[in-house]
Amino acid sequence: MGLYRDHVLPRLVDTSCGLAATQPHRRRVCAGLHGELLEIGFGSGLNVPFYPPAVTRVHAVEPSDLAWRLSADRVAASGLPVERTGLDGQHLPLADDTVDSALVTWSLCTIPDPVAALEEVRRVLRPGGTLHVLEHGLAPDAGVRRWQRRLEPIQKRVAGGCHLTRQPGVMLEAAGFTGAELDHFYMQDAPRPLGALSLGTARA
Repeated sequence: MGLYRDHVLPRLVDTSCGLAATQPHRRRVCAGLHGELLEIGFGSGLNVPFYPPAVTRVHAVEPSDLAWRLSADRVAASGLPVERTGLDGQHLPLADDTVDSALVTWSLCTIPDPVAALEEVRRVLRPGGTLHVLEHGLAPDAGVRRWQRRLEPIQKRVAGGCHLTRQPGVMLEAAGFTGAELDHFYMQDAPRPLGALSLGTARA
C-alpha cells in the first residue's frame, strides 16, 4: 500500500478532484477568503487559482510529498507566498489567533480525527475568522445513504481512508464553530453516493 498511497493515489486525486465539474464549487467556496489563509488538505493546489486577490499568504497543510510537488506550477502561477505548514491538520505548528481565514475541501473525509483537526483550525483562527468548507458526506436521501454504507469499506481502501458517511455540519458543531451556513446538494454528473456535498462557512 505504500507505493500506491505515496505515488499513485496523489495523482488519482489530482485528476479526479481537478475535473471541470468541481471548479464552480471551488470558486464559490473560496469567495471571501482574505489575509493570511490556512488550507487544510492543500493537495496539489487545486484551489490556488480560485483564491481571491485579498489572500496575502497561505499556510498549506499537506501530508503527501508528491501532492506538494504537483502543486508547484499552480503556486508559481499565483505569485502568492505559500508555505508548507505541517503535515497533519490535527497538530498545527501555528500559534493561537494566527490566520484570518481557513479553507478545507474534500479533506475531512480522510483525516483520522476530523473534529480534532477542526478544533486546531478554530484555535489558530483569529476571533471572528471564518472557515470555508467544501466536503462530501452523508447524503440526505435514505436510499443513497444505504449505498454509501455499502461502498464505504471499499472507498476507504482505494481512496486513502476516505469516508462517505461523515457529516460536516455535525463535525463543525462538535469542534466549537458557530453560525455554520452550509448548503447540501448533489454534484452534477457525479454518482450520488460520492457527490453529496456540503458547502458553506462557519465562524470561529
